[in-house]
Amino acid sequence: MSGLRRLFRGENNYDFVRLWRYGLTASAAMVVLSVGLLLLRGLNLGLDFEGGTAWDVPTSSLSVSETRDVLRPLGEAESKIQTVGTDLVRVQSGTTDPAKIQEVRQALAGAAEIDATQIAVTTVGPSWGNEISNKALRALVLFFIAVSLYITFALRDWRMAVGALVAVVHDIVISIGVYSLLQIEVTPATVIAFLTILGFSLYDTVVVYARIKDNTPMVSVAGRMTYTEMASLSLNQVLMRSINTSLTAVLPVLSILVVGSLIFGATTLQEFGIALLIGLLVGVYSSIFVATPIVAYLNERSPAYRTVRERLASKPTGEPRRAAGRKAAAATVAAAETPAADSGTTSGKKLPAGYSASHPPRPRKNKRR
Repeated sequence: MSGLRRLFRGENNYDFVRLWRYGLTASAAMVVLSVGLLLLRGLNLGLDFEGGTAWDVPTSSLSVSETRDVLRPLGEAESKIQTVGTDLVRVQSGTTDPAKIQEVRQALAGAAEIDATQIAVTTVGPSWGNEISNKALRALVLFFIAVSLYITFALRDWRMAVGALVAVVHDIVISIGVYSLLQIEVTPATVIAFLTILGFSLYDTVVVYARIKDNTPMVSVAGRMTYTEMASLSLNQVLMRSINTSLTAVLPVLSILVVGSLIFGATTLQEFGIALLIGLLVGVYSSIFVATPIVAYLNERSPAYRTVRERLASKPTGEPRRAAGRKAAAATVAAAETPAADSGTTSGKKLPAGYSASHPPRPRKNKRR
């Protein structure tokens, strides 16, 4: 309970300097794994990116295997087939030939025993998919430029902009790795969700950076700790705020997934919610274990903070130095509150004979002349 009380008050003292080593190692491993999954498995791109045709068959009588058997004589056995909810079968193929599209539609209608006009058909050309991909890439580049300029001018430190951008790239790569591992379909809603979570990740990072900026004089003026130790202290001070912000953002997303997707069967909400959930969790992690240690590493190599680190190198570091400071402060307070002994002295001054510190002399009265 005492630990939770200190956490709520921002008085916790976690050694983030030590935790950063493990966090950066884990991040590097996850990035390498995500890149490997992307190269080996690729992404499950939706119709809007790849182009092709989608048939939505309103039926609950066809299974995936039965639908594939219907498409095999037409040469479309390799089409992507999935059930959406309980009464819809979606078939996606790369074909854009009008004759083939109509042939598949008639075959699916016959298997489902419904009229062909009840099957919704969506066709997207390959040029449209390339245009969507290019727009998403341009939006990401403009996002990076805007973030770099804002953080550099608002916080007066280009190193913080570098740390924030590295954290953003880290979030994107790991999120893509999760999508590649689970083969979740990438749609325009996914791109929108990614841009949303990048903004949230930056918000959490800027909160930490603002506290570091406020605490920077503790390094340059007081000189009692290095920049890295000050960054760890700043994280301890805003840790509860980061947790509260993350919880208030994750709970609505879980509601979207549970209520919107599982209960009401809204597949669009599912695509959006999964991307948000993955990005939110990765973004909170990167704000603490990627963005902040990178800023500390870069600033420790600047001349001013390097001088402070070298001057404190001969003194106790970390907790021993803080413990020594607390001990010295406690000794000073104790010395000020301890009464003088009854040995005829008060504050180092001798008292007249017959007097003591507990019985001070009475003030003299002026005699009238």
